[in-house]
Amino acid sequence: MSVRTPSASRADLVADAALALLAERGMRGLTHRAVDEAAGLPPGSTSNVARTRQALLELAVRRHAEREARVLALGQLPDPSEGLDALAEGVARAVHRLLTRDRALLIARYELALEATRRPELRAFYDRAGAVFREELAVMLTAAGSADPGRHVLSLVAWADGLMFSCAAGSFSARIPGPEDIRTGLRELLTGLLGR
Repeated sequence: MSVRTPSASRADLVADAALALLAERGMRGLTHRAVDEAAGLPPGSTSNVARTRQALLELAVRRHAEREARVLALGQLPDPSEGLDALAEGVARAVHRLLTRDRALLIARYELALEATRRPELRAFYDRAGAVFREELAVMLTAAGSADPGRHVLSLVAWADGLMFSCAAGSFSARIPGPEDIRTGLRELLTGLLGR
């Protein structure tokens, strides 16, 4: 499993290898030595980038946030003024990409989230990384007419996370819904939240 790409920085290469290992082997498979091997780097290279396990986990969280932001591409979603159908369609495509093309990234997120429940120092770092995403959603929902964007962000994230977990690692993993099914569910949720 080599994750080497010609343009990646050493830190990105290490972080990408860590994320791939998390998705493939889980938290116990994430070691500095395993990252060196997965990234195709000489022994000790990962330790030069992230000396401790905490530093390696923080590097993985940071890189995960960057990569997931590119997959979700919230900045490219339709303007909320285009209506709830357009908004639901855009979010559904983003969720579907995570469930299909970028499923390993989603699995790595679950590994990091669970580890953050056991490591308060990682929890704070993980939550800060996710705050940017939640802020973008709040702006989007406010523009769509939300009277309580904080509460509505929680509802939207809980719905999407529940769907993704169920379909990536839970009891619905044998059947990933298509973009149309996801869009219909999102449209129903947004209609309930925004009252239209």
